Amino acid sequence: MKLVRFYYTKIFAEKESEEMKNLKIESALKIKSIKELPQNSKSDVSFLEFTFFSGLNYSEKIAKIELEGKMILSFNSKEAKEILKNWKKKEIKEELKLTLFNGILNKTNVKSLELEEELNLPPHFRLPSLTLPKKE
Repeated sequence: MKLVRFYYTKIFAEKESEEMKNLKIESALKIKSIKELPQNSKSDVSFLEFTFFSGLNYSEKIAKIELEGKMILSFNSKEAKEILKNWKKKEIKEELKLTLFNGILNKTNVKSLELEEELNLPPHFRLPSLTLPKKE
């Protein structure tokens, strides 16, 4: 499996309130569809297009960030057929799901942080920080 292309089809960010009391951030990530892309040549390589949704919902109608896009990966034909067969039952094997979700999260977390900065929202995960050593 190899990443061929990753791009967004929808980027939505909205802040409805400045109030940050009782803030809870819920996240969602899902694969909406999987399809095989047509090819011009006979090859043992197949290209699958995974359509995804990634969302962050800040509680009490504070803010919302929604990202949708497509991730195109190459597979050998046998693997691609098995993935498509499983998808007909709306199933994705755990190993593939883990790889897909990590790849999507690597891209969408960066984009979400950028949008959070623009809207003056707290980050949706704890960022690394330095502290002074404890004195004995």
